[in-house]
Amino acid sequence: MQQLVFATHNKHKLDEVCKIFQGQYNIIGLDQLHCFTDIPETGVTLQENALQKATFIANKYNVDCFADDTGLEVDALNGAPGVYSARYAGEHCTFDDNINKLLSALDGVTQRTARFKTVIALIQRNVPVQYFYGTIEGIILTERQGDGGFGYDPIFQPLGYSCSFAQLSMEEKNRISHRGLAIAALRKYLIR
Repeated sequence: MQQLVFATHNKHKLDEVCKIFQGQYNIIGLDQLHCFTDIPETGVTLQENALQKATFIANKYNVDCFADDTGLEVDALNGAPGVYSARYAGEHCTFDDNINKLLSALDGVTQRTARFKTVIALIQRNVPVQYFYGTIEGIILTERQGDGGFGYDPIFQPLGYSCSFAQLSMEEKNRISHRGLAIAALRKYLIR
């Protein structure tokens, strides 16, 4: 089975992606690659950050690699936290810190429409860089619901659903989520 490196230390993301590629590709994360370097993320767009991470790993380890960057765009906050979603509450913040800051910023706000966007950059030897995208619309809830998922999942309710991402099974979330859609496009490209 072909191996492909996913440039992430996030076990939750890696589990989601491995589930989608099960039996078709051996997807490994940075921990399995024994890479514990802080990879720079200095881009001002999701695409720039995804490319920066994938390029760093592909060059350093001479491997086929993909990286993603995801942002939560909240309309009432002019698209924030956006590219800064993972560190919205500060450089070494937790998921809870980010959620608390977002809920505080939206306190009393009735316009709660938002979307998650994911961009994936794939680098393979002797092939131009490929990009894959996924977006899902939804709303920001006023309080946490569910204990599954990670990140902003407990406060994001996808359009057409009456529950948060954190209340969906991994299979259902993978089917409809921003990352799931981007990974599905990546998978379709790789398994032709």
